[in-house]
Amino acid sequence: MASGSTRAILAALFANAGIAIAKFVAWVFTNSSSMLAEAIHSVADTSNQALLLLGGRAARKEASATHPFGYGRERYFWSFVVALVLFSIGGLFAIYEGIEKLRHPHEIENVGWAIGVLILGLGLEGYSMRTAIVESLPLKGESTWWQFIRHARTPELPVVLLEDLGALTGLLLALAGVSLSATTGNPDWDAYGTLSIGILLVAIAVVLVVEMKSLLIGEGAQPGIVEGIKEALEASEGVVKVIHMRTQHIGADEILVGAKVQLDRSLGGPDVVRAINDAERNVREATPMTVRMYVEPDIHDPTRGDGDDDRYDAAH
Repeated sequence: MASGSTRAILAALFANAGIAIAKFVAWVFTNSSSMLAEAIHSVADTSNQALLLLGGRAARKEASATHPFGYGRERYFWSFVVALVLFSIGGLFAIYEGIEKLRHPHEIENVGWAIGVLILGLGLEGYSMRTAIVESLPLKGESTWWQFIRHARTPELPVVLLEDLGALTGLLLALAGVSLSATTGNPDWDAYGTLSIGILLVAIAVVLVVEMKSLLIGEGAQPGIVEGIKEALEASEGVVKVIHMRTQHIGADEILVGAKVQLDRSLGGPDVVRAINDAERNVREATPMTVRMYVEPDIHDPTRGDGDDDRYDAAH
């Protein structure tokens, strides 16, 4: 796992662990459902960071006979599990707690504790969010943040970014719920804050589930990478053109490439082998990630529809 991802995960792990302890203490003193929902949220987030670290460690295992392309997708699997944990433990519990508070309202006690802990949480989560943003900027490039989250092939940073965004928003919702309950004397505001936190977490979890499902099924390399591979192939000596090509991420930093190329007709047997080896070397030198590549020489025949495959390359 990239060091930037690891730094962002560790920052989030320590921040969430500290916040979870503080929130549970505050819940004991305040009897606030928003505070309990936020405490469970922080426990879920802390567990999620541990799962992301586990996934990064598992992905480094050597390839085996049963997994000849390695274990790179472990990072996608554990990120998918993180989304499910966020949905079930974080979101659904908060919704349940909010409904229970509406059915059985009770006053908030020691409001100062709740507000103090929530402000502390905002500071710690802000630090975690800042770390995730700084580590994401080199990968984000000129994309918008939403585009980065939607299309990043490194799963940990989008997960941490969305978790931190949810945590900061949840803290503000909890702060609003507790403050309004204390000001108006109506405990329903605390319940509404809890429900809002739950709905927010469920929404974030759904986004993560959709994105991680797509990565688990298998996504192609980003368009810029695909174009770079094609250019490196066609710039290789003896290669006339790329007839069609497929790419797929088999890990966050590793792609599988299958290409059918047309070679110079004058090449003999040994020259064909040399041209293919040179083309593969050029691609690996031009691509900023690990490439596992298979090249097949062929003759372009427009009547077979070989060029139709280009539409997939443009899309992916």
